[in-house]
Amino acid sequence: MRAIEYAFRQGAASLWRSRGSSAFAVLAITLALVVLGVLLLLTWNAEQLLSRWTSASEFSVYLSDSTTSEQRGTIESAIDQSGVSAGREYVSKAQALTRFRKEFADLANLAEGLGDNPFPASIEVRVSPGAERDGRVDALVKKVVQLPGVVDVKYDRDWLARVASALDTVRAAGAALALLMGLAAAVTVAVVVRLGLLARHDEIEIMELVGAPLSYIRGPFVAEGFLQGGIGAILAILFLWLSHSLANAWWGTDLRALLEGDVLRFLPVRLSVSLILGGMFVGSTGGLAAAWRAGSDAR
Repeated sequence: MRAIEYAFRQGAASLWRSRGSSAFAVLAITLALVVLGVLLLLTWNAEQLLSRWTSASEFSVYLSDSTTSEQRGTIESAIDQSGVSAGREYVSKAQALTRFRKEFADLANLAEGLGDNPFPASIEVRVSPGAERDGRVDALVKKVVQLPGVVDVKYDRDWLARVASALDTVRAAGAALALLMGLAAAVTVAVVVRLGLLARHDEIEIMELVGAPLSYIRGPFVAEGFLQGGIGAILAILFLWLSHSLANAWWGTDLRALLEGDVLRFLPVRLSVSLILGGMFVGSTGGLAAAWRAGSDAR
């Protein structure tokens, strides 16, 4: 404990003495974590929205105009007995036309100009949570599409899978960029700490001559990097929170429409804490790299 207390006391003093150059290291860590934080903020909100879409996913079974009541009953029985359905609704041709006119008022005249009702009757099936994971939905869709009276089955899983794949790509690209910026930040911290180490060369030499342990020699420089990383991380969190608040204030209506009535949420506590710990780790790594040969440099 005494070594840790000494390290942080000396690290804080060194940070204040070299506050001009330390500001560059703090800024580098802040920028790296802002990039990562923006990525996490966007992908986390996208994942929440995608999760809601997935849990509310459904498929539509379109029926031909000649489908009999017996055929419809067979289709509905297959759906009910599959264990996949969390509910179903029969939509007649007239209801489908009314729904189209309501949801696409600008195109209502187009539907009237076609004469006969062009919309087929359908059975809309809500998928129960977890049914997608074991392949039961795919099996049901393949079975239902082959039943008499069925024209087509539309299942929205394909586009959800494409959205999830695109989200994974964005996450991977952003993580690679954040990793590069984190490495650059660690190098910046190492350079700044190294300057402080050179300035204390004589002091380190005396400490080694009197038999001071390496933890007392290198500890302050690791602590200095740790503090730089912590300050940079806190600044990044504050910047992200301010940007998040301004985005909700300026574009709240558009964001609610995009997120289906929800607002752009800030990062949960666990991710915010992870960002702060990540900044401290980057700073400590840079400080350790700079001080790794501190004991031998004085010889």
